[in-house]
Amino acid sequence: MLSTELRNDILKIWNAFWTGGISNPLAVIEQITYLLFIKRLDELQTLKENQAITLGTAIENPIYTEAQKELRWSTFKDMDPETMFQLFRKENGVFDFMKNYGSKDSAFGKFMKNANFMIPTPRLLANVVDMLSGIDMKDRDTKGDVYEFLLSQIATAGQNGQFRTPRHIIKMMVTLMAPTPDDVVCDPSAGSCGFLVNAAEYVRHHYPKRFYDQPFMEHFNHTMFMGMEFDATMIRIGAMNMILHGIEEPYLKDVDALSEANNGFSEETTLVLANPPFTGSLDKEAVDSSILKLVDSKKTELLFLALILRGLKKGGRAAVIVPDGVLFGSSKAHKKIRQELIEKHKLEAVISMPSGVFKPYAGVSTGILIFTKTTTGGTDKVWFYDMQADGYSLDDKRQPQGEEFNSYDDLEKLIQQQQQTAITYTDIPDVIQRWRNKEKENNRLRTDKSFFVPLKDIVDNGYDLSMNRYKEVVHEEKHYDPPAAIITAIKELDKERNSSLKELEELLK
Repeated sequence: MLSTELRNDILKIWNAFWTGGISNPLAVIEQITYLLFIKRLDELQTLKENQAITLGTAIENPIYTEAQKELRWSTFKDMDPETMFQLFRKENGVFDFMKNYGSKDSAFGKFMKNANFMIPTPRLLANVVDMLSGIDMKDRDTKGDVYEFLLSQIATAGQNGQFRTPRHIIKMMVTLMAPTPDDVVCDPSAGSCGFLVNAAEYVRHHYPKRFYDQPFMEHFNHTMFMGMEFDATMIRIGAMNMILHGIEEPYLKDVDALSEANNGFSEETTLVLANPPFTGSLDKEAVDSSILKLVDSKKTELLFLALILRGLKKGGRAAVIVPDGVLFGSSKAHKKIRQELIEKHKLEAVISMPSGVFKPYAGVSTGILIFTKTTTGGTDKVWFYDMQADGYSLDDKRQPQGEEFNSYDDLEKLIQQQQQTAITYTDIPDVIQRWRNKEKENNRLRTDKSFFVPLKDIVDNGYDLSMNRYKEVVHEEKHYDPPAAIITAIKELDKERNSSLKELEELLK
């Protein structure tokens, strides 16, 4: 978790960009991303040099040659602004060196191909470099926290209905799905790769000993986390987010996930965590025909569910955020995708979230679908949870209402606290605790926050999955005094009022 001082330092850097003429939030993050990576390259070179000195050997695979010394952060950070600025802009200078780092066939080289240096003045560059130099970000956790904080400052929605998923919601979903070291985790609408880096942090937290195992490390760094994103800026930001969280070679595909170009995404992954865009409408000509066979629709929220089913291996699991319309929409396509999930696979849970979760980006009501791909059915009952609080105010300000959790340790402590005393400002610990103990849910009434609904009831209701369809509301009976008694009480109040008024008049004489 970042200290208040470090948060303030990051905000100063952010504000420096705005006053320096770069006002697009994504452009700001992208430029800071480049500088963070340049700083990281110098730190890695220093580490290699120290290891060589300790072992009395030559530097193994140096990042910089002696002739490239001026391109190192530790060298140029002390230059005058104009000299530093020209060093960044010139051919084979600092920025070109970063763009060409590593193999051109690597994920990093591929995504950096069209990167542009946009800092407009020597003064702004010098100010930002000076600020970043003063921030200690040598450990992976701090780098990741800094990057997450930068992403949290994005206050405008992206294109095609894309917007940042709150990190506490991501952590809840990751914890519910509990990824293992053997999983291949995918987000087909990766954006800044928040789901993927949080899944990686979950694995680090719960399976620390596996990180001494070389075959697992190969899997972790190259094949365990798969993301898809067609926006060039977002895929660069996402790649850097993964690198700063210790994933060396991000497996990201710069592709429109729903297009024919992604036709090979079939039975590739064991776990999907996603918040697909759900305000878009696509031309059917642009959508992979195999997806349209499953759900004949233009709506992205339905098309992505079909894509996820295709991409999962048999036995693979998914937790996907969907707008409420997916749960109760009456169109043929809406009903078909719900029937597909229920009849041909195993729909396990529907978690209804409050409508303010995505503010200030959007006020739409959403839910989380949890299901397993089986191809042979298996849905016998579905667990419903009526989540009414997520720990933040449900207005545009989204102020914390109680203790925040910034790590999986913090979240587990809240879950333990929930078991002792009910937490009222957030339902997240309760959601996870009840999910982990589903055998205790069978006898819950439909007036509770969570309950099971048998398959027959769902089928009888036309595969409707909305919470309101099944939750029962208990109306408390109110008893009032008869009219005559109320009139008598009013007359007594009038007497008291008149008496008090006369006393006041006497005092003023």
